[in-house]
Amino acid sequence: MARPRQDPDYTALFVRIPSAEAEKLHLAADRLRTPKRELITKLVARFDPTDPVWTQEVAGPQAMGAEELAVGTHSFHPVEAPEVLTPAQLAELLQVDEEAVVELAEQGELPARKVGKGWRFSRTAILAWLGEERDE
Repeated sequence: MARPRQDPDYTALFVRIPSAEAEKLHLAADRLRTPKRELITKLVARFDPTDPVWTQEVAGPQAMGAEELAVGTHSFHPVEAPEVLTPAQLAELLQVDEEAVVELAEQGELPARKVGKGWRFSRTAILAWLGEERDE
């Protein structure tokens, strides 16, 4: 006897599943009087494997490349640079030692003011000073 012609819209799929789940599928097909093929088709049609929630639920977090996924928010607000700088802040800006900044301030090389016992520098004045052409 010739085999019936297969529907071109269907693909044969042979899988091994745990016995308990196979029994559930068999009982469902029997009680619903529906072929197992239709039950599986309807179940699979409801899911989107590109959906991360579905992927994590079915395959677990390792399928997503992480042990656990966390959903949250993040915001970043950069701190505005202060207009008045301490010697340490200016040293960081100029990428030099703090002692060099204090020495240049004491020699009058940097635009600076002595406030109490410490030096303070205007960021604007320092940036202008950096941009000046020097006669050397």
